[in-house]
Amino acid sequence: MAAPDELFCWEGDWGLPSVSTDCLVVLAYAQFAGAPLKLRKISNPWRSPSGSLPALRTNQKETLSRPSDIIIHLRKQKYNADYDLSAKEGADSLAFISLMEEKLMPALIYTFWIEPKNYVDVTRRWYAEHMPFPLNFFLPGRMQRRQLEKLQLLRGDESLEAGEELEKELYRDAAECMNLLSQRLGSHKFFFGDSPSSLDAYVFGHLAPILKSKLPNGKLQQCLKSLDNLTNFCTNILLLYFPRDNRESSSQKTSSQPEGGDFDHVPNKRRKQILSALVALGAMLSYALLTGMVSIQHVQQEALEEPPDLQPIGSHDDEEGDG
Repeated sequence: MAAPDELFCWEGDWGLPSVSTDCLVVLAYAQFAGAPLKLRKISNPWRSPSGSLPALRTNQKETLSRPSDIIIHLRKQKYNADYDLSAKEGADSLAFISLMEEKLMPALIYTFWIEPKNYVDVTRRWYAEHMPFPLNFFLPGRMQRRQLEKLQLLRGDESLEAGEELEKELYRDAAECMNLLSQRLGSHKFFFGDSPSSLDAYVFGHLAPILKSKLPNGKLQQCLKSLDNLTNFCTNILLLYFPRDNRESSSQKTSSQPEGGDFDHVPNKRRKQILSALVALGAMLSYALLTGMVSIQHVQQEALEEPPDLQPIGSHDDEEGDG
């Protein structure tokens, strides 16, 4: 029997199996199609075979990074969540996926990577806390620049800058897209019939981070929460296909950040002091490294941990943490 393909993804948080939209799309599709993948959740993209996440390393040692390419590969392996779709449903699916790329993805990038308070308090902090030293000092900033370039490409504007006018325009487009998705879903459990398809995976991957993250600027989240069927759609997929991540989220609520993303509450004061001390120590170490006062002789391998509870992926899962 051939070895299973390996899927490398960002770690999860906020009750999600991954914090990355692209990773969520692939994880959801693999679950829907029952693909037996060996899952590796990591917080260091340099440990991925492509240097980015997600990445699928096939048993033929081919590496795929784009969600669409990974899904096409899984279909060729007979793991096809769209098998029962009619020609019209297939065309509708492609149209809605294209709509999300054009209207929803720019708002997602802006919300997590460009909006100043969200980026500083949530996005940069999360990656800095989860990445290994010294990558956590420069990779979040590099990732932000790449996301800005992607936003400029999607908008066709190289001089694009953050501001109230841009935010209004992006959120207006996103609201239009979410309303169209809500109308298409209606009272159904999934977008096409009783079984989830690739469109369900893409919608889940784009909406779940908006729904579950704790953002200081939650305008996009408020818009999504006003559409009950879409919020229920995301919640149901988490319960049905990622139950362990959902349980872990519930068990951590007593120690999690308060709803709304206010990070200035008194109980967090000591943690912020410790983080400040660690950042100062890291800065001193970085200076020592750059000036040649200290050299790194060995980089410790990341330890392997048990995987999340993914059903079809399950028996082959591995989760990597940084040691």
